[in-house]
Amino acid sequence: MLTSVQLALSSLRARWAALLGSFVAVALGVGVMTAMGLGLAATLDPPPRAPERFASSPVVVAGVDTLTVEVRRGPGTARVSQRLAHPHPVDEQLVEELRALGRVRTDGAGTRDAVGVDAPLAAVREVVGERARVLTGDDRRRVDPSYERDAEAVVAINALLGTAGGVTAFVSVFVTASTFAFVVALRRREFGLLRMAGATPGQVRRLLLGEATAVGVVASAAGCALGAWGAPFLVRELVDGGVAPTWFAVPDGVVWPYHAAFWTGVSVALAGAWAAARRAGRIGAVEALREASVDTGVLPWTRRVAGFALLAAGLGLLAWKLGTDPAELLKRKTYTTQPMLLITAVAALAPLVVRPVVRLVGRCLPGACGLLVRENAATSVRRTAAVAAPVLVTVALAGSLLGAAGTVAEAKGAETRERTRAHYVVTGDGLDAASVRGARVAGSASTAVYVVEEGTAVVRSDARAVTDVAVFAEVSRLPVVAGDVRDLDDRSIVVNEEWERHDVGRYVRVWLGDGRPVRLRIAAVLARGTGDNGVYVTAANGGGAAVDRLEVRVARGGDRAAVAAALRDGRFRGGQVRSAEEWLAANRPGAGTQTRLGLFLVLGIALLYAGISLAGTLLMATSARGAELRVLRLTGATRRQVLGVVVGEALVGVAVGAVLGLAVTAVNLVGLGGALGLLSAPVPWGSGVPWGVVGACVGACGVVAAGVVGGVVGAVGVRGRSV
Repeated sequence: MLTSVQLALSSLRARWAALLGSFVAVALGVGVMTAMGLGLAATLDPPPRAPERFASSPVVVAGVDTLTVEVRRGPGTARVSQRLAHPHPVDEQLVEELRALGRVRTDGAGTRDAVGVDAPLAAVREVVGERARVLTGDDRRRVDPSYERDAEAVVAINALLGTAGGVTAFVSVFVTASTFAFVVALRRREFGLLRMAGATPGQVRRLLLGEATAVGVVASAAGCALGAWGAPFLVRELVDGGVAPTWFAVPDGVVWPYHAAFWTGVSVALAGAWAAARRAGRIGAVEALREASVDTGVLPWTRRVAGFALLAAGLGLLAWKLGTDPAELLKRKTYTTQPMLLITAVAALAPLVVRPVVRLVGRCLPGACGLLVRENAATSVRRTAAVAAPVLVTVALAGSLLGAAGTVAEAKGAETRERTRAHYVVTGDGLDAASVRGARVAGSASTAVYVVEEGTAVVRSDARAVTDVAVFAEVSRLPVVAGDVRDLDDRSIVVNEEWERHDVGRYVRVWLGDGRPVRLRIAAVLARGTGDNGVYVTAANGGGAAVDRLEVRVARGGDRAAVAAALRDGRFRGGQVRSAEEWLAANRPGAGTQTRLGLFLVLGIALLYAGISLAGTLLMATSARGAELRVLRLTGATRRQVLGVVVGEALVGVAVGAVLGLAVTAVNLVGLGGALGLLSAPVPWGSGVPWGVVGACVGACGVVAAGVVGGVVGAVGVRGRSV
């Protein structure tokens, strides 16, 4: 055992440059995971904050803001709560009763959703009973305006940091495995000599795993230090970007993120080296006698089976979701993780397609140098595949993640445009749906309804409460698949296909936005779409919601300018009047700040890893080609031609990675387009693909590849014919 450890340490000292890429990849991954873990720790244990709105009142009485419904859970039942769209105010009678106990405070804005009371807690509870909520201590913060915003921000931060941490772990394993696999390919003769000297396959495997353990331990320690240094910068960016609340800060004395990141880093190094170590153990003594650099047996049956299994799993999962729940493919969590199976599968099977793709790409390379570039890249399959792998990851993630987000946003935008026939839209609080000469005006209010589905869950659906159904039917163009919107009345409801019960004429029991239970008949059913085709009820079932949108359609032959002028005067003063095109542009669905930040954080990590992997792979590969480069010079090639050949091979590898990455992107986006079609939503084929970002990623990889190769070729020396 001591001999194996000594041999591993000696190998590390001699071949530290070959493992530098793995070291940097693991250290960077651990650093990112440490920073993400510290951020998550801050959300799990936020600092105590004093109440703001009623800080001077010992007791706060607030209106009921939740709906509590009994549902089935296992053999028994459970009470499930949902926040109401329209919380109850504290009624005047209760306020008068509270005044008899002591001073009653409002927040100065005249709102009565909560009041502060200077009275003993027991007396307040006795008066209030079940009519409202009684809050004391830190619970008084529940009525602060920042309370809900902070809760939503914590959820967004957890999703962002969790996603980034997961992608970091995936890319770390990917890059480390690719680097170690290429190290084994370059060290075949070394391992053959060890076998010739009497080393057993187990000793060769332990040598490589010992190197991986040493790299993992040292790199993980460095990564923890890097993460501790970088966490405050991450927190500051989240706060400055409006993603995190102002109290968000790195916690003191928390150690679990360091432990989690350190041991994950060591595990990543070992996982990345495991397959390479098994292959190294199978190298025979005859490998020490090989002189040719032509790659043979580049895809052993184990890797072939694993690659096809992953490919089948990725495509099968995509097909299964299309057949069972296509809406799942539109969710951010799904389209962030879905590409990883296909990326891994294509990377594993890359040696099978390297030669045909190189032949295809190499057709545009003219002359003798082009021929040499094409043949060298096609012959050295391992080297080309190793160069292509990080580019594949970057392009596939950029195209799939941003492409999916963009495609869903485009579909939502098209869906919104198709739902209205209005010429003008007026928005504001408490609007009056007054008549306008020469136009039809339909008012509606934002609300919600709640329904128990499958007897086990309370589901909230955003809804619009319309004031005049007949006019609303004229100015809207809803995607109706059954029934008629014009049949909507105070005893009915319009739902979409996402509901468990969506048969026209059937009655459903729902709770309105203020928590009132009602039984309504389904008047019409809308297509499921992207999830924005909500529910429609009449104003009587709006839960007390005030009109906040007026959709105006000018009558045929009417004067649009006169209608616009009328909208900006009189009763509509105070509302924002915009043309339908302006309103659609202002309310165009798109990725939120948190989603955009999360996606670009993931892509930044992937691009950084791609640069590290490319630099490490090309540094190892080009440094080992000194003899080959000297042969080229002795056969009459100029220095510029030699440099052009080596750089050209690196760029061909980058192009192969880009082609494979675009193939993965195409599969994911075709699946997403199929899901949109099945949901009866618009399918914006190709319009959501971020070609500029994809091109920038490929360009950055090409610059790194050309720069590293050019520098190494200059270092090994290509001057003069006698080299």
